[in-house]
Amino acid sequence: MKKSILLTLLTLAAAAQADDAVISKKLHDFGLKQVEISASPVKGLRSVVTEQGIFYASEDGKYYLQGSLVELTDKGQPLDLSNAPLLGKLEALKDEMIVFPAKDEKYAITVFFDTSCHYCQLLHKDIAKYNERGITVRYLAFPRHGMNSGIARQMETVFNGEDKAKLLDDLENGRKVAETPVNKVRKHYQLGHQFGVNGTPAIITPKGALIPGYVKADEMLKTLQEEAASS
Repeated sequence: MKKSILLTLLTLAAAAQADDAVISKKLHDFGLKQVEISASPVKGLRSVVTEQGIFYASEDGKYYLQGSLVELTDKGQPLDLSNAPLLGKLEALKDEMIVFPAKDEKYAITVFFDTSCHYCQLLHKDIAKYNERGITVRYLAFPRHGMNSGIARQMETVFNGEDKAKLLDDLENGRKVAETPVNKVRKHYQLGHQFGVNGTPAIITPKGALIPGYVKADEMLKTLQEEAASS
């Protein structure tokens, strides 16, 4: 009996690998170079992470979807699962983040930001208010004008500096910071695109939901509480 179950599982695993190979080939032929395939919460669909964002593919590789994946939970609240496959990639960059920790942390958000962005500067001035409400703020870079911009190279200096917070404050306040060829910032920028970021600031919640724009601390706390209650 156990041997039969094992053979069935091995057969299903082999079939999944074969289907994933079909999906990967079709997307490579379409011009996508980075393709990572995994299970999705929906039966019959595979999650596909690419440099152009997240897709969902039928197991035979014939049909593809792109858009929000929302679960209507037993608690009656929608839970956005669209970016869940990217949370591991986000956490892999945690040692590169500039972190402003809450003393009594209840939630941690990640903000893709550009130091030349006015609304990013407003959010940065609210860091203490976020922290007072138990919200840790973690920064990743997203230079709006791309990798060839001066601000991208300045932000690279910030993320490689010994006193990142001071360098960040210097940039936020218009003071000159040296430029460095981009490396870390490029990784942040690429991940931001995968999350669907197209402007700054862009806030990623603990569950991976993307919230565009500047959000005041009290409103952010309410959103996080609602997300936590829905899971």
